[in-house]
Amino acid sequence: MSLLSERSVRVPSSAVAAASVTVVLWASAFVGIRAAAPHFAPGSLALGRLLTGAIVLLIFLALRRQGLPPRAAWPGIAISGVLWFGCYMVALNWGEELVDAGTAALVVNVGPAIMALLAGVFLGEGFPPRLLAGIAVSFAGTVVVGLSMSGGGHSPVLGVLLCLVAAITYAAGVVAQKPALRHASALQATTFGAVIGALACLPFAGQLVADVRAAPLSATLNVIYLGVFPTAIAFTTWAYALARTTAGKMGSTTYAVPAVVVVLSWLLLGEVPGWITLAGGVLCLAGVAVSRGTKLGFGRRA
Repeated sequence: MSLLSERSVRVPSSAVAAASVTVVLWASAFVGIRAAAPHFAPGSLALGRLLTGAIVLLIFLALRRQGLPPRAAWPGIAISGVLWFGCYMVALNWGEELVDAGTAALVVNVGPAIMALLAGVFLGEGFPPRLLAGIAVSFAGTVVVGLSMSGGGHSPVLGVLLCLVAAITYAAGVVAQKPALRHASALQATTFGAVIGALACLPFAGQLVADVRAAPLSATLNVIYLGVFPTAIAFTTWAYALARTTAGKMGSTTYAVPAVVVVLSWLLLGEVPGWITLAGGVLCLAGVAVSRGTKLGFGRRA
C-alpha cells in the first residue's frame, strides 16, 4: 500500500477511540512508574507489572477461547518477550529513578526510528534517505537531552542512557514480534510475550516480595494499575485499533504520548522537563516523524 493510499484510508471511530485509550494509558505508565520508583526496585516493579498483566491477559485469552500460538510463532514471541516486556521494562524503570517521566517519554519515543533501522537490517525493508536523516535528527535530539541533564551529575545522564536502552530493546522486540504475528493473533503474541517477560524477571521475585512488604498500599496498587491498564488493557486496545486501520496511521498516534506524559507529570507529580530538555525531545520526535515518512509495515507497541 502506498503512502498516498495509506493516508486516504478512513479510520473507523471505534479505532480512533481505542487508539486514544492506548495513548492515555501508555502515557500514564510513565507517571505511574515514576511514582512507584521510590518503593520498588526496577526489577521487582517490572516483575510485579508483568505478573499482573499476564494474569489478566491469560483470563482474557481463556474467555476468547484462544489457545497456544502455533509453533512457528514462538521464536518471535520468545525474543520479544525477553527484550520488549522484560529488558525494556527493567531499563525504563531504572531510568525513571534518575530522570523525570516527561524526559523518559521523550527519549523512549525515538524507538520508532530505531525500529525502522532494525527493520531495514532484519526484515529487508531498506534504508531510504528519509529514514537515515530521521535517525540522525533523533540522535541529535538525544544528545541535546543528555547534555541538558549533565548539570545534575552522572545520575541523570545515566537515566537518559537507560531510557535509550529501553527504546532500543522495545524496538528490537517489536521487530522480532512482527514475523510471529503472521502465525499468531495479537492477543496470543501479547499474552505469551508478557508471560515470557515475567519468567525472565523471576530472579527479582525475592526483591518483589520484600518491596511489597515494605511499600505502602498505594504503591502496591500502583504496580497493579500498571499491570492491568497500561499493559493488559492498553495493549489490547492497540491491537483492536491496529486491526481496523493501517500501521502508519497507528504509529503516528504515539507521537502524542510525550505531550500527555508531560501534562500528567506536571499535574500529578509536579515535574516538568527544562526548556532545553524539551527542545531536545522535540528534535527526537521530529526525527521520528521524518523517519516514519516511509511505509514501515508495522506499528509501535502492539
